[in-house]
Amino acid sequence: METSALSLEGLLLVHPKVFRDDRGWFFECYNRPNYQLVGIADTFVQDNHSRSDKGTLRGLHYQSTPGQAKLVRVAAGRILDVAVDIRPSSATFGKWTSVELSAENHHQLYIPIGFAHGFFVLSDEAEVLYKVSAVYDADHECTLAWDDPDIAVAWPNANPNLSARDQRGESFARYRQRVGL
Repeated sequence: METSALSLEGLLLVHPKVFRDDRGWFFECYNRPNYQLVGIADTFVQDNHSRSDKGTLRGLHYQSTPGQAKLVRVAAGRILDVAVDIRPSSATFGKWTSVELSAENHHQLYIPIGFAHGFFVLSDEAEVLYKVSAVYDADHECTLAWDDPDIAVAWPNANPNLSARDQRGESFARYRQRVGL
């Protein structure tokens, strides 16, 4: 397994070693001791699996307390995966980055606590799996507006398929007020 640091401190793109032969392929999608060796020391306590159609955008989500680190991968299809730095003391506060994750490239995105996360489905459908470091808590679920002009994520589609929750995302200006900035 190899990792690449991304432009926002703490984000890692994980490149698992894939073993291929005439039968297909195999890779270890998680081995805690090996992930700890590359700096991913979180204890993951819940696995999530979603299926979405092309043009669906999920996000930008985060848990306010205690926060959630995530390890995201795609089992079928392709997505544009986005992380937004919402750590008030960070030099990259309010900045975002994206990577393409797919069933073909087997890459994983590690997102530490302090980031909002979302993705856009590029293929006809996509199955996204992700581990989280804290159990989901509806009382602490938060959503930033996917189309907030202060963040200005360059999504591939200006009219995505959104849930009601994602249509009501909080503005980044309101988030800044809530965290005292």
